[in-house]
Formats: sequence, structure tokens, C-alpha cells
Amino acid sequence: MFERLKQRVRDMGTIKALCEAAERHALAAGEREAGAEHFLLAALELPDGSAHRAFERVGADAARLGAAVEQQYRDALHGVGVDPEPLEAAAGAPEPLAPAAGLYRAAPSGQAVMQRLAALRAEDKGAALLGCHVVAVVAGMPQGVAARALRAMGVEPQALARAAGDEAAALSRRAA
Repeated sequence: MFERLKQRVRDMGTIKALCEAAERHALAAGEREAGAEHFLLAALELPDGSAHRAFERVGADAARLGAAVEQQYRDALHGVGVDPEPLEAAAGAPEPLAPAAGLYRAAPSGQAVMQRLAALRAEDKGAALLGCHVVAVVAGMPQGVAARALRAMGVEPQALARAAGDEAAALSRRAA
């Protein structure tokens, strides 16, 4: 019972770090609310390293994810007939937005990530919340910026989701 309580406190710290990093990535991209892609980037910053190992399991370079996400934003602008290059050249490097005051808010895809993580925690009460869990959740989302960014990197999202699940299972076996 006491171990479970301690794990919940550690998980709350992980969630705090995850949300703060996701918000930082969103604000740096000029967005007020973190989406699934920002949570995926944030998972790579968690100290447990399991998110990176999930990428390694599918032979992907996690360091390329940020650029792939950024390219998806550019491609979306091209898709609606806007050339982002002149805009970027005229504006220079964008100033990151300041964090909003009040309660934490995520974009709908970010909310979906957090809801799925909460459901995972309810299913597996004893295991720690890790970066590989976030990777599994986000990679399991069939649409959105994160899915398109992964495909642009040559990573099949479902294969990454399976690799993240394998990483979680391996860590769980080691902890047992």
C-alpha cells in the first residue's frame, strides 16, 4: 500500500515534468496549448530514457523528431497555399510565447494523450509512468501532426507503439 502511494507521488512528478516540457515545446512553436506532438517531444526529455529506447527499437533517430514536427507545420501552410519561407524571413526567429496564467490547458490531442495515460495508470496500478508509455499512446494515435511527423521520419507509428510497449514490458520484468 505504501509503495503504491509512493509510486503515485513519483508519477505525479513525471506528469508535471511532462506537461511543463510539452508546454515549453508548444510555446516555442508559437502555440498556446500543447498537442500530442509536444507530449511526444517532452517524453524524450524524461530522465528514464525509455522513450529514446523505444525509438531505437525501431531504428529511428529520436533527435530528428523536432525537425519532422516543424516540417509538418510548414507542409500544412503549403497545403492551404501559404509559402512559409517569406513569412519566416520577414519575421525572423519567432519569440516563444509566454506561459498562460491559470490552470494548465492542452490542445484536444494533448488532452487525449493525458486521458489515455490516466487510463493506463488505472489499468496498471503498480508500474511507474515512463516516457515509453507516452510514446505508445501518441504513436497509437492514427492521425495528427505526430503521426505525420513519424511517417515523414520513416517510422510506422504502430511499429513504434509496439516497440514502446515492448520497452515498458521489459522494464516491468526487470522491476519484478
